[in-house]
Amino acid sequence: MTKTILITGGTGLIGQRLTELLLAQKGYSIRYLSRSKRAIKNVEVFEWHPQKGEIDATAFEGVDAVVHLAGAGVADKRWTESRKDEILKSRTQSTELIAQTIRKMSTAPKALVNASAIGYYGINTGAQLLHEESPAGNDFLAEVTSKWENATKEIEEQGIRTVKIRVGVVLSPQSGALPKLLQPVRLGLGAPLGSGDQYMSWIHIDDIARIFMKALEDETMRGAYNGVAPAPVTNAEMTKRLASVVHRPAFLPNVPAFMLKMMLGEMASIVLEGNKVSCDKIIRAGFEFEHPGLTEALKDLLKEN
Repeated sequence: MTKTILITGGTGLIGQRLTELLLAQKGYSIRYLSRSKRAIKNVEVFEWHPQKGEIDATAFEGVDAVVHLAGAGVADKRWTESRKDEILKSRTQSTELIAQTIRKMSTAPKALVNASAIGYYGINTGAQLLHEESPAGNDFLAEVTSKWENATKEIEEQGIRTVKIRVGVVLSPQSGALPKLLQPVRLGLGAPLGSGDQYMSWIHIDDIARIFMKALEDETMRGAYNGVAPAPVTNAEMTKRLASVVHRPAFLPNVPAFMLKMMLGEMASIVLEGNKVSCDKIIRAGFEFEHPGLTEALKDLLKEN
């Protein structure tokens, strides 16, 4: 029997790849909740405006599961107070609207797979290996992810199986961190950022999409899971490996932290700090990575570039 999956944030980095895999490998029926009702091949699009509390509730009719990825981009704009408020509310208000809509339905979806982020643990946790049971941090991104995860409780309390995927640094040639890292490296200007010792808990775009697929289908999965590859590396090591894969030198001195703070403001913490995060729990759940090692993952991602 064909399942129907409703995705928010479906046009984003993870949403697009997840949609491709669900259509190609599962033959599922895919719906999007979007702020604009536009034509998307093989996808039925419904409109919503979470900040106004507006939603087309017919989007949920006959839906087997919901994947909630929507949220204002954390690294898209400088962190003014209004932007920080938007980053938070775009996640919590949208989750609350989903919960309210599901509550009114006679037949609810069986599962919610909700995005979160490894920023939950705090932006600077050094070399400590973090697990799902590790405490939440106390900085801005930790506050955002904690409140986002807490907003799913109302859905969980309705008896809906709820899974939260704490997404790491997603590597994709299309967008996200990799093109930004690659640009200076290709020009021979690759250099570690700040100390270079901060950890990057990365994951290949295909593997994070497959983790979301597993969470949709594996009825034993509940609660939080880290969406990261088995081998976190430091920023310096990431730069070195990337330069090696694209056959460029990487001998320049580190980019000073103060320069990045001048350019990016508070948002510089995204690149100057980091987490070393474990994926043991998702492996114990039976997930097998297609791209567990960084060098192989980079070669796969950049093979057509």
